Amino acid sequence: MSTGSLRREFFGQDDGTDTAPAEAFDIDRLVRLHGRELHVHCYRMLGSPEDAEDAVQETFIRAWARQDTFASRSTVRAWLYGIATNACLDVLRQRKSRAWPTHGWPAAQPRQHPAPPADIAWLRPYPDRLLTLDLEGNPGPEAAYAARETIELAFLAALQHLPPRQRAVLILRDVMRWPAGDVATVLETTTTAVNSALQRAHATMATKLDADPHTWQAARERDHRHLLQALVAAWEREDVPKLLELLRDDARLVMPPRPTWFDGRDAVAAFFTGHVFGAMGAAWRLLPTEANGQAAFGLYQAIGGSRVHRRFGVGVLDATATRITQIAMFVDEPHLFDLFALPGSA
Repeated sequence: MSTGSLRREFFGQDDGTDTAPAEAFDIDRLVRLHGRELHVHCYRMLGSPEDAEDAVQETFIRAWARQDTFASRSTVRAWLYGIATNACLDVLRQRKSRAWPTHGWPAAQPRQHPAPPADIAWLRPYPDRLLTLDLEGNPGPEAAYAARETIELAFLAALQHLPPRQRAVLILRDVMRWPAGDVATVLETTTTAVNSALQRAHATMATKLDADPHTWQAARERDHRHLLQALVAAWEREDVPKLLELLRDDARLVMPPRPTWFDGRDAVAAFFTGHVFGAMGAAWRLLPTEANGQAAFGLYQAIGGSRVHRRFGVGVLDATATRITQIAMFVDEPHLFDLFALPGSA
């Protein structure tokens, strides 16, 4: 086995089974069966698709080396999740949580020019094309909506405020629905300590999310394609009044890896008027996609009358049923287009 072979097999298809006894340990088969969902789990823990891939690589390396520790009283899937969780905790012990512009930086003045990119580990978007149809391996639309809510950028940004072990406990208990005893076994602690950590995590998350913590996993029927279509039309026509209609009064615009962010519909509109439309002498094109279970788009720019629109950024929308509450623009990172399988030009 090699990390190269793991990368080649990483996004293979799941045949729906979970039987790989230690005496017939087939690492390539386990990658095909569980690689996708472990990647999502590690992304929740680490906030970066690239870091998640490295953690999954490490998970299967450790699994191969420790196959004699597999206990038949557990499923291979649960055993791998335990290894992956501890691999992620090892990463989190060595570095800070991933940053988000609204955490630690003041809102910019409406017509302020964005600051240059900051060399900081930022929270990263996750393309829906890499998500399994049912992230938690549970049937039914209710489970699917629960999975989507716990992959959204707002949830991931709130997770960054949790210490690593609290983060692991919350994900395993609230997202994966593991019993407290199983979480205690994985983290080599007590059930009492797990329950205490979960209570502290809930208290922190409640201050960082709009929703009550008990509703994080409630099914919410949301289809934001109509908002995305309207945004695409307004942006490409440079129609600021129409753009204003799509934004909620408290809407935000964030632009990692730039720490600059704008708070409120008027501030966002002023930024578009002063820096995006007209002043840059650019024409824009947007291609719809999906990220973090949310409507998203690839943004392309043509300058100087060119007919070719080049890669500029990847945007992700947060929204209510009728209004956009946040536009997260990930700019200055052309490799994101490859991750999202978006074309090089439009």
